[in-house]
Amino acid sequence: MQARRVHYLNVDYGVKSWLLTKDHKRIAILYLVSISFFFAIGGMMAALIRLELATPAGDLVQPDVYNRLFTAHGVIMIFLFLIPSIPAVLGNFLIPIMIGAKDLAFPKLNLASWYVYNLGAALMMWALLRGGADTGWTFYTPYSSMYANSEVILTALGAFIVGFSSIMTGINFIVTIHRMRAPGLTWFRLPLFVWAHYATSLIQVLGTPVVAIAILLVAAERLLHIGIFDPALGGDPVLFQHLFWFYSHPAVYIMILPSMGVMSELITAFSRKRIFGYRFVAFSSLAIAVLGFLVWGHHLFVASQSVLAGVIFSVLTMLVAVPSAVKVFNWTATLYKGSISWETPMLYAIGYVGLFVIGGLTGTMLATLGFDIHVHDTYFVVSHFHYIMVGGAVMGYLGGLHFWWPKITGRLYPAFWSKISALLIFVGFNLTFFPQFVVGYLGMPRRYHAYPEEFQVLNVLSSAGATVLAVGYLLPTIYFIWSMRYGERAGSNPWGAYGLEWQIPSPPPTHNFEEKPVVTTEAYDYYTLKEKRVA
Repeated sequence: MQARRVHYLNVDYGVKSWLLTKDHKRIAILYLVSISFFFAIGGMMAALIRLELATPAGDLVQPDVYNRLFTAHGVIMIFLFLIPSIPAVLGNFLIPIMIGAKDLAFPKLNLASWYVYNLGAALMMWALLRGGADTGWTFYTPYSSMYANSEVILTALGAFIVGFSSIMTGINFIVTIHRMRAPGLTWFRLPLFVWAHYATSLIQVLGTPVVAIAILLVAAERLLHIGIFDPALGGDPVLFQHLFWFYSHPAVYIMILPSMGVMSELITAFSRKRIFGYRFVAFSSLAIAVLGFLVWGHHLFVASQSVLAGVIFSVLTMLVAVPSAVKVFNWTATLYKGSISWETPMLYAIGYVGLFVIGGLTGTMLATLGFDIHVHDTYFVVSHFHYIMVGGAVMGYLGGLHFWWPKITGRLYPAFWSKISALLIFVGFNLTFFPQFVVGYLGMPRRYHAYPEEFQVLNVLSSAGATVLAVGYLLPTIYFIWSMRYGERAGSNPWGAYGLEWQIPSPPPTHNFEEKPVVTTEAYDYYTLKEKRVA
């Protein structure tokens, strides 16, 4: 039976046409649906964790179930949401348009990356249905490689396969940016969103194979009982930490660099100014990508690493904060004396800067050996990580979705509810995670489902904040879906922003441009744009 075809905005929405599409915009929407689904599952795991921690006694779930809950939450959120979210959705949709191309360099590889992503995700979900893993998302050995009585191999295999999707996307972006730019679009006329994704793609291509090797070695030791990581068999568990964190700390920048690119677009658009220090911001993305490979050892301060190595990694970790600080400084300087427009994406941008600064400063604190040893494996680390990942990456993702949603769908969403949502997310996030800095500093360890009674008040605050945060995340789901049918029609440039994507219809036609665009101006040339409007 032939699939029913729906024609909306003169686009064929038949199921087969979507599943076999090579259009980068449709593939981005497919990713959006998949990623949103897994975000909801990971969020439900987080809700159960916070419900358990609302009381000191472990009275909601058993300890083993709790271990599987926080493992599932970490694995799903990191491998299935945070790493692919902005590159796979916004990067896929926008990069070809931003550089004046009709599509990515390898359209079939782009579609294959979505199928590979879903294959890996399906294996993870199967593992979850069979009971899940209980190792934590880091799969630390020798517990994961020899002793864990859970679905470690199936979960790790899912992460291994999803990694290939990340590599495919990275290769596609690198080749597209190098080879398919429009005439006149030199490297220093590129949008900073593109620069951020270029740096991210380098990390994806160079770093992902390392964690793939580590996961294969875990499976080999578990299946064949050969001595790689288990000391009882002559292995070294610290070797796994080196292999894992050599990828997984740069992976933090896979998650955060694209959101920095989004922030550059939002801040310049809603301050009506060219970004301050454009070249510094562009090169800072590359600097973060390079330095990110040199700091993995700060995860091993208490893992038999020498004091000299610890000092070196401490200094390098503080050094990687410099290019991040360059971005924050330049964003702030761009806002100075700008014509600020307080639209919803700008609210996310301002919230992002505040939360990211807190996450960055606490990261510098954790780079100090003495302090890190004091708060190692406490909720201080959990809070720092979430200020970077949720306060940074998720705020950037939502800010980007709100900014480019009219371009993606051709429809506007309700401004009032979107601003309420942004406010709830900001307040709910701080109420959830700031108390965790305090309980962590006081010594509450992470990964425990029971804790001393003196920590209950702060944990109740954290659980209450998680409820507010959940409402904030639910609202965009409702009004985005509503806007697709009832939202006001968006013009080609509802924000008055600068860039090639705002010069074509909303939503964009299949091949993006009727004629190859020629770029003759600098990036973010709002002065020329203003002159044209006056004329």
